[in-house]
Amino acid sequence: MLHEIHVISDGRLHPEKLAELAAAVHPIVDYIHLREKAMSARELLAAAQQMLQAGVPPSKLVINDRIDVALAAGAGGVQLAWHSLPPAAARGLATGLRIGRSVHSWEEAAEAGRQGADFCLYGHVFPTACKPGQQARGLAQLAEAVRWSRIPLIALGGITPGNAGAVLTQGAAGIAVMSGICGAPDPVAAARAYREAVHRDRAAELAEALEMAQSQGTAGGEQA
Repeated sequence: MLHEIHVISDGRLHPEKLAELAAAVHPIVDYIHLREKAMSARELLAAAQQMLQAGVPPSKLVINDRIDVALAAGAGGVQLAWHSLPPAAARGLATGLRIGRSVHSWEEAAEAGRQGADFCLYGHVFPTACKPGQQARGLAQLAEAVRWSRIPLIALGGITPGNAGAVLTQGAAGIAVMSGICGAPDPVAAARAYREAVHRDRAAELAEALEMAQSQGTAGGEQA
């Protein structure tokens, strides 16, 4: 399984700076979420258009919450918050969009799949400044959510290059990063560090699968 990296805007950058950041990191990551809660629909559309004009592929652009803006901008996806339209209702409005759902429990992850979402963002896994005072869910609850989810589950919250491997070991299909890239002094270097961490986990996964296949082959030969 190829693990995805989602970058989520943190609401702190001017649209021009955000477009520059997105253009610089998009070759390294898989998706860029425009999550700007303080923006009006008009402002959000303008920010999305700036990102597209800066070179971000439409297929990589995900608009948070606003399915109307996602459609108007020609974005590839929409991320539905817990208070947004249910995925089934959103699917009826936009059959071509990749639909994500934000979830916080295994029950919500399971329901997102039943509702027809393409993936879910689950968090927060570790303590994070973005959610001060809120209890982190931890790796055990992440693993449980993965077991119940019929769609790819992307882990979010406090994820660093150092702990990304532990997250992916629980079965997550990828990671989502906000301040780790958007707030980094060098966003490109930060994105590369996350990509290298994800690749290390993928290499370890492949090595383990190869070792298992070889051991099974040896056992089969001995029985023969």
